[in-house]
Amino acid sequence: MTKVLIADSGFTKTDWRLIGADGSIEQARTTGINPYYQTEEEILLVIQDLHSQLPDKVDEIYFYGTGCSSGTNRDKIAKLLNRYYSEAKIDVNHDLLAAARSLCGDEKGIACIIGTGTNSCLYDGSKIISNVPSLGWAIADEGGGTYLGKTLVTDYYRKDMPEHLRVIFKERFGLNKDAFLTAIYQEPMPGRFLASFAKFINEQISEPYMYKLVYDAFTTFITKNVVKYEGYKEVPVHFTGSVAYYFNNILRKVAVDQGIYIKHITEHPIAGLTLFHQ
Repeated sequence: MTKVLIADSGFTKTDWRLIGADGSIEQARTTGINPYYQTEEEILLVIQDLHSQLPDKVDEIYFYGTGCSSGTNRDKIAKLLNRYYSEAKIDVNHDLLAAARSLCGDEKGIACIIGTGTNSCLYDGSKIISNVPSLGWAIADEGGGTYLGKTLVTDYYRKDMPEHLRVIFKERFGLNKDAFLTAIYQEPMPGRFLASFAKFINEQISEPYMYKLVYDAFTTFITKNVVKYEGYKEVPVHFTGSVAYYFNNILRKVAVDQGIYIKHITEHPIAGLTLFHQ
């Protein structure tokens, strides 16, 4: 029997599960890992944090992460994991494969991620056969937390947000424009910063402005991504990610309006991935 460590890593957080030789399961959570935006030293700090929580020797590691679609980034993550788990067999894949395996299992379907960022694919039951390029937070990621935050803050500064909500927003965050622009253009992880405003949207979702903001964002995600897949109305469409999960009622309404059948909406792929690797 082997000990298997599984990771689902997004922009904001990484969920880890350790399947013991006896079938027991331990869990840990660290900050997210993204090789496009973090240095090796920053990633090593995350792995060090993991190792302090799960110090056991492991035999196999299956790491699924955002930014791991390129061979260079996969090799970087594998090399850094090897620093702390030198005896383990390490397999690094894109987080989109994690979503597909977790949501679809061995059935054909469209798997979508709507968390801090977004992505999607058509899965044939064993592999990804089509993918609309994500392109990242700066120019795409429609529907995700970063996209929602960017839209919200833009509307605040340009006075397209209803005035009573602008007052609440100002009292809550107290952001002046210079501080905001510094956070976006000079501080690390601007996408994560923008996504943090999604919580405020959720708190005020009964406001028509907020509902429409989310509805329009999900509509854009579906029209820019889901409808590009052949047979998108004939196969189940699944979603994972915090934004999809917490705004699931709006997401399902958009799907109904677009003639799309949504099957699963989960907050995290890690539970399905654990079953897959068991």
